[in-house]
Amino acid sequence: MTGYINTIKDLEAETYGTGAIGAFGNQLLKAQGTLQGIHTGHDGSGITPAGSALNLYNQIYGQKVWSMINRECNALSVISKRPYTSSGWRVLSKRPAGGSGNSLDLSLPSNTTMDAAKMGGVTLRADKIGGVPENAALDSLADGLMSLAPEYSVLHTSPKIIAHQFAFSELAMEMAQIDDGIGDIRAQLREDMGKHHAEVQNTMLVMPLENYSPGTAYNASNEIDAGYTSLYKVVTSTAELDAMAATTLVNAAHDTEISHIYGTDRDDASFMDSVVDFGGTGYATTDARQMTLTVLNKMVRDLRVAGGSPKVILTGYDTLQTLSDLLQAQERFMDRKEIVPTVNGVRGVKGAEVGFRVSTYYDIPLIPVAAMPSTGLNTACISDMLFLDTDHVWLSVMKPTQYFEDGISNGNPFGVGTLGNKALYRTMAEVGCSYFKGQGKITNLL
Repeated sequence: MTGYINTIKDLEAETYGTGAIGAFGNQLLKAQGTLQGIHTGHDGSGITPAGSALNLYNQIYGQKVWSMINRECNALSVISKRPYTSSGWRVLSKRPAGGSGNSLDLSLPSNTTMDAAKMGGVTLRADKIGGVPENAALDSLADGLMSLAPEYSVLHTSPKIIAHQFAFSELAMEMAQIDDGIGDIRAQLREDMGKHHAEVQNTMLVMPLENYSPGTAYNASNEIDAGYTSLYKVVTSTAELDAMAATTLVNAAHDTEISHIYGTDRDDASFMDSVVDFGGTGYATTDARQMTLTVLNKMVRDLRVAGGSPKVILTGYDTLQTLSDLLQAQERFMDRKEIVPTVNGVRGVKGAEVGFRVSTYYDIPLIPVAAMPSTGLNTACISDMLFLDTDHVWLSVMKPTQYFEDGISNGNPFGVGTLGNKALYRTMAEVGCSYFKGQGKITNLL
């Protein structure tokens, strides 16, 4: 101590720890990994780190807090939202006969002798797919009439809890309303933390597969599974995982972190393979290829052959610009359509001046996502493209985003244990998919 308290400033510095004496009062907490809320440095005499939340109060700067961070949440807004009504769902994983491919497999079996296994097998004889003679006998192999049955699989998942907490002291709230403060500090923090809460959820939806199997300590306890299941984990295939493992983008193709989803191992379930175009060669630096209309057209065609109906294409701004340059160079024009993101996903609107206009390709809206990653070792690769059938991929919501706050402003400092307030945003939801073959992805593009 100085031994003297001559002014209010000296008293505040000694009492609240914001002067030269008390500026380091929370260093012990920081050393233990404890993060502080907004509750120090109100008079400018203490040490205020660059970029700190303490800068919400100062003596000379303007009141308005201007965001200089891109915090878009497009991926979160375009997929449909449904209430979480069950912990799982059933999917048809195999036909009664003819396999689980996009069409019946009529390739002639190596042994053409007919038996019950071939009648309901993966490959079929073209003369034994349902045509029977008059007055055919039931359960007759000779007449080609045997009992068949499709196969079903059960997928299950649990809601994920996404939460962000913040805090502010009573003193910070009062000081922010005088001098050159920002006014209602709670309103400002609610807005900024709300944007952060949405931004993080959007990032989870486009989390690259490389982050699921990085071979680093942070994933030792599978903490990444506490977040939403990424669309990249939904829209993939065993062939893509093999290619990524071959170039060490992931630890191994059969790493349970990336191959296990909804309680099922993708390696043993071909019906969970999406349509993925990575070039067919691999993800090495020299395997990247130029974007062409042929690549895009093939993806749209393959998805429709697979029974899918893509409703939206998620990609980055760089890919969108590359596509625009490609079409304009050939004197073609990208159409534009007015869309509205709703709880049911992207929907077009006619005769209403609402929503926003976006580019389309084959009448499929192109939605730019700032956080969209690129897959491949070539650093020149542009952002990937996700083709989503939002009728079959959704965000299953158990509890929508809620805001909680308690503390001294509510007359309950004992509830939070400080002379201040604590607040929290919380959302409970998870990504679901009922038809993997209807989802597509193009990667490894230049």
